[in-house]
Amino acid sequence: MPDLEDLLAAASVDDEVLALRPDYRALLVAVDGVVPGPAGPAEDALVARAEQSAAQALRDGPVEELPHIAAWREAYRAFGAKPQRTRNSAEALLRRAPTGLPRLGRLTDVYNAVSVLHRIPLGGEDLDRYAGAPRLVRARGDEPFDTVEGGEPVVEHPEPGEVVWRDDAGVTCRRWNWRQGRRTALHEGTTSALFILDALAPLTDEALAAAADELVVHVQRLGPSVRVARRVLGSGGTPAR
Repeated sequence: MPDLEDLLAAASVDDEVLALRPDYRALLVAVDGVVPGPAGPAEDALVARAEQSAAQALRDGPVEELPHIAAWREAYRAFGAKPQRTRNSAEALLRRAPTGLPRLGRLTDVYNAVSVLHRIPLGGEDLDRYAGAPRLVRARGDEPFDTVEGGEPVVEHPEPGEVVWRDDAGVTCRRWNWRQGRRTALHEGTTSALFILDALAPLTDEALAAAADELVVHVQRLGPSVRVARRVLGSGGTPAR
């Protein structure tokens, strides 16, 4: 695994993606030194707070009318996805939260809870399974995506022009922030991780930073010497090409 700062320095958002949404920003948080272990009382309390927050938010109207969720629905339509069928990760979690968020391990529980609390799509990848730097691109259509269908592992391919996160080995997340792949998924033994926080207007830079700050606070509890690096891409970040 490369140095965290070197990894983030090589990360990029392609110009073709920014042409779809010039207001897009990705805040990348890379961490190492996490001590593996099961979810505990702190994660239980965080998830419960997120579930309560979502229930309160949805009393005032449907999830698709929340401003940042509505913005992501527009972004999906811009590259040909149907947001009613393939929901961004924040919308999917907010819909589930009032009846209970999925519990998938403490790192995943932490970032799912922060996603719900801040109404922001947020994904996590195992850096030890990563190949090269993270890049957000519009797909050619032949890139491999390692996933599960009907309980069986399969390799799919994105649609041409679809917005995807990828590394040197293939797609790590389809449709911007819809579904993450199996190859780089977090697991109970993960010690190094990459978190991607996705933002569109009207979400402000300050709100994006606040979500990352809360994520870092909770992740730093997961080991005595957790190290963190951060970088913002888009709207002032450096695209690859």
